[in-house]
Amino acid sequence: MSEAAGAVRNGLVLRFSVPATGELRTLATELAVRVAVQLGANAQDNVGIARTIDDLAHNVVPSGNGASTADIAFEFHKNGRELKIEARSDGRASEARIPLPG
Repeated sequence: MSEAAGAVRNGLVLRFSVPATGELRTLATELAVRVAVQLGANAQDNVGIARTIDDLAHNVVPSGNGASTADIAFEFHKNGRELKIEARSDGRASEARIPLPG
């Protein structure tokens, strides 16, 4: 499930991928929320972060027959006081930016 984690100049990148549907997809939202909080996102906004992750996944996975076989890759980029979360699947990408507290 985990692909890579590593340092980048003035930041951090964490990447993991999961099937677009099923139990692992549900667990991916939980994991993504925990990662975002560990990287500095407001722990009081777990519901908002989970909604953001689900929206990103919905934006990149087509509904219909292809959704069950697709994987979604999530990337977290922490750079300074911002956390960028990207979702990618089958050539499509979507991102959200979360400001981190001072």
